[in-house]
Amino acid sequence: MFGRKVKLRILFISLALVTLVLTVFLILKSLEENVVYFQSPSEIKSLTELTSKKIRVGGMVKKNSININSEKVSFIITDFKNEINVTYSGVLPNLFEEEKGVVAEGYLKDRSFFSATKILAKHDENYMPPEVKEALKEN
Repeated sequence: MFGRKVKLRILFISLALVTLVLTVFLILKSLEENVVYFQSPSEIKSLTELTSKKIRVGGMVKKNSININSEKVSFIITDFKNEINVTYSGVLPNLFEEEKGVVAEGYLKDRSFFSATKILAKHDENYMPPEVKEALKEN
């Protein structure tokens, strides 16, 4: 029914579409592993089950909560409704201080304890991440 040229074109277009779909699927699957969602302390308190995946916790650093030891830094992140204790080993950003916005990336130990692997505070003193602003407005 179809000529040889038409069959080759159909085969080529089919292979190109399959390759495109497979490529898009693999890209989305690899990005899924790297996506980390922001959560406020209130959202963490209301979790039904704890996960072992990497998450981000954001809010304000509570006043008089920073405790710096030689190996670890501990502080409290608050959204003025709930709080979560955070420990971190590493170099803190220069702009990290009390009563400033912060986002900590790491792993949740329980609903009130968070072990951070990265502290994100790369902003000037007037900037607050949009997620933190929204979470504070809700509370």
